[in-house]
Amino acid sequence: MNALRPLCVALLLFAAAPAFAAEDPATMLVIHGGAGLERNGTSDADEAAMRAAITLALRKGHEQLAAGKPALDAVTAAITVLEDDPLFNAGKGAVFTHDGRNELDASLMDGATRMAGAVAGVHHVKNPILLAREVMQHSPHVMMAGDGAEAFAKARGVELVDPSYFRTERRWQQLQRALKEDAAGQAHAEPEVAKHFGTVGALALDGQGHLAAGTSTGGMTDKRYGRIGDSPIIGAGTYANAQCAVSGTGWGEFYIRVSAAHEICARMAYLKETPARAGAAVINQEIPAMGGDGGAIVLAANGQVAMPFNTEGMARGWIGADGVPHVALYSDESLPLPGEAAAAP
Repeated sequence: MNALRPLCVALLLFAAAPAFAAEDPATMLVIHGGAGLERNGTSDADEAAMRAAITLALRKGHEQLAAGKPALDAVTAAITVLEDDPLFNAGKGAVFTHDGRNELDASLMDGATRMAGAVAGVHHVKNPILLAREVMQHSPHVMMAGDGAEAFAKARGVELVDPSYFRTERRWQQLQRALKEDAAGQAHAEPEVAKHFGTVGALALDGQGHLAAGTSTGGMTDKRYGRIGDSPIIGAGTYANAQCAVSGTGWGEFYIRVSAAHEICARMAYLKETPARAGAAVINQEIPAMGGDGGAIVLAANGQVAMPFNTEGMARGWIGADGVPHVALYSDESLPLPGEAAAAP
């Protein structure tokens, strides 16, 4: 009998072990590159470059998750890729203010602890999302703005650049057209000027089941008076808790007024709505009813994903534990979401 005891113990341990323990934990990364994208005026080359950039950002973020890193690492890795790409209105591709400057905003939130960091109106910070993380992890504050934020960046060793780094000819010409329309008393006709779009964002679910959310933007072309939109405001453009993560892109004034990101998570928590239903209620119903528009990405702790938007296009994508990127730009493109992709033939 004693000789059989080790075998019995081994069998009991095997029976008690969780099924599929050898498999990688479920992870997810979701990205947007801004709502408001329109086919008219977007070249084939730009479309291809956007798809490549979203794909690269997904892969960089997935590398972090596959290595067992926390969701925060995946979010910052993905957003940094898009901040460095001049096609997006964040970092290198930021639009110009009325005074011909680039003012950058970003925010980051850890769903597990609900710690958050944000920066607004910075002019020299190469990657604002990295400064937002420094604010979150190395200061007692949630948001810093302007010169104070840049002084903190210098103290923390965050990379600073000359403002000329952010100048791109495309964004400069957008401003020149907007200024001419201002002088003529005309409304802005160009979609990227008139509709306040182009923000980038990312959400991640790591192997520990923790969520994180981040958003980065250059704001809106021709903005004045130090205007700040929803992107750096926790609860408006960015929010994450233990059950839900959201990053928005659109007309910031309306996202602020409805606390859009938090509103989506609240609907999921209190009304038990799915990400798709909660996202649609806020992005496609509540905000348009007030006169705004835009989009968002939503990620639940169970891995469910939603990408509501009410414009012709929103650059977007997701990548699961298998490391296969899924990317789309326009509303008429098929983009199966995680459960749907697994079921597709």
